[in-house]
Amino acid sequence: MKTLKFILVAFTIFCFSLNIQAQRGARIGYIDMEYILESVPEYQEASTQLDGKVQRWKKDLEKLAKEIDQMKLNLSNEKVLLTTELVEEREEEIKILEEEMFTYQQARFGPNGDLDIQRRQLVQPIQDQVFNIVQEIAEAKKYDFIFDKSADIVMLFAAERNDISEQVLRSINRAAKREEATNRKEKRKIEQRDGLSLEEDKEVTKRETEIEEKKDERTKLLEARKRQRDSIRAAKKAEFDAKRQRLLDERKRRKDSLMQVRNGGAPPSDDGDGGN
Repeated sequence: MKTLKFILVAFTIFCFSLNIQAQRGARIGYIDMEYILESVPEYQEASTQLDGKVQRWKKDLEKLAKEIDQMKLNLSNEKVLLTTELVEEREEEIKILEEEMFTYQQARFGPNGDLDIQRRQLVQPIQDQVFNIVQEIAEAKKYDFIFDKSADIVMLFAAERNDISEQVLRSINRAAKREEATNRKEKRKIEQRDGLSLEEDKEVTKRETEIEEKKDERTKLLEARKRQRDSIRAAKKAEFDAKRQRLLDERKRRKDSLMQVRNGGAPPSDDGDGGN
């Protein structure tokens, strides 16, 4: 029995040693996505523009919040002078504004709100570019694993020699320079097209036309979705404005009627005939 235990322990230690050796033989690298994003000028410029939008959205919410707080304060101060119906009307008006503020907040800052969507749109192209570059570096330099240091992976220690962030950045910068040379490439492309036969040129033109048609279809689909969203928002806004105006008109009418009664006169007629 003791011999069996000894064998099992020895086998476990042996397997553990093999595992450590295998791990030591693996080539591991990492990147710092946050550092890469902060080093890309296009990302920084777009991020600054998005921050400006966020500040404007926050100011809109603050304005609504102040308006609601003032309405609540006014109601608290005048509540003893108002009838139960007038109190309920004011409370309803406050509730409508609170719902409007919550809807606006969710549309801007909630899950899948404008901020979330625009951040993804801002980061996604660079992330895709980084992913492709990492794949190329991993294949070219025989890396077994490449991690993102800024992600949720806990890295208690990371040797700087394994950081390939600068390599990724250099590749991104080279790609940007190639983009700047687009005009020269387009010129060469035209020259290459001139050397094609009629059938080859037709085939290239057909492929380019199909690509453009797919782009146009996607653009039209996105525009249609945007028009639908705008239409729904406009309808909700119009409904809210109409409801609010009815409340304000009713409130004014009751207030005028109350003042008329207090002044000893007859309340104004609701039939609109002017007393004739």
